[in-house]
Amino acid sequence: MKKLLISLCLLGLVSANDKIISIGVTPYPTAMILENVKDLVTEQGYELKIVEFNDYILPNYAVNDEELDANFTQTKPFLDSFNEERGSDLVSAGKIFIGPMAAYSKTIKNIKDLPKNALVYIPSDPINGTRALELLAKSNLIEFSENSKTKTILDISKNPLNLNIKEIEAPQLTRTLNECDLAVINTNYALLAKLNPIKDSILHEDSTSDYASVLAVKSKNINSQKTKVLLKAMQSEKMREFLNKNFKDILIPSF
Repeated sequence: MKKLLISLCLLGLVSANDKIISIGVTPYPTAMILENVKDLVTEQGYELKIVEFNDYILPNYAVNDEELDANFTQTKPFLDSFNEERGSDLVSAGKIFIGPMAAYSKTIKNIKDLPKNALVYIPSDPINGTRALELLAKSNLIEFSENSKTKTILDISKNPLNLNIKEIEAPQLTRTLNECDLAVINTNYALLAKLNPIKDSILHEDSTSDYASVLAVKSKNINSQKTKVLLKAMQSEKMREFLNKNFKDILIPSF
């Protein structure tokens, strides 16, 4: 933690440079994806500094405290929830792609074969937890007592298979896949573990998902030149071609 705080302090100095744009990302695939458009940022007279994080929370604090210019780690619902809970002042500058959340299993090949009393792991944060529960509900595995914006295990009104649903920190889900019957995992962590959300899962979101990954900035910087430069690069034709070539049917452009 001390090392991280020192790094963020240094980033505050970097971010103050008018010609350096600092952005926080999760390691894979977003770091690699942004490396692909670094040259587009350079062509506009700026240098892109990519800083990797292993969670979704610290990058938001860093942007809110202006230690980073932006981050690319989350969906709009997650961002809205974070603002509401933490009193932060972050906004979406634009949608980039949809990475479908998916459910994986080491024990079954078809979601219809999920046994009674099966152990199911989902992300522990409110938004990704909601997203995972909605995916399970879409397959009629569970139902909710009411259609609230965010959902928890306590909101489940019907559970025909008596599924034992447990919340696990998102980065740990791929590591605990052998411990459960089913795990619902975010795409970035799935890809890091070499899991394809379409080919390797037994259940996944489709292109109608509301959970597109967004570029997040502090609200006062929504119209800044740095934001405009970064968004132009991230919503470029080069980005679209890169996603279609390297992550076809995995990361779907949403711009």
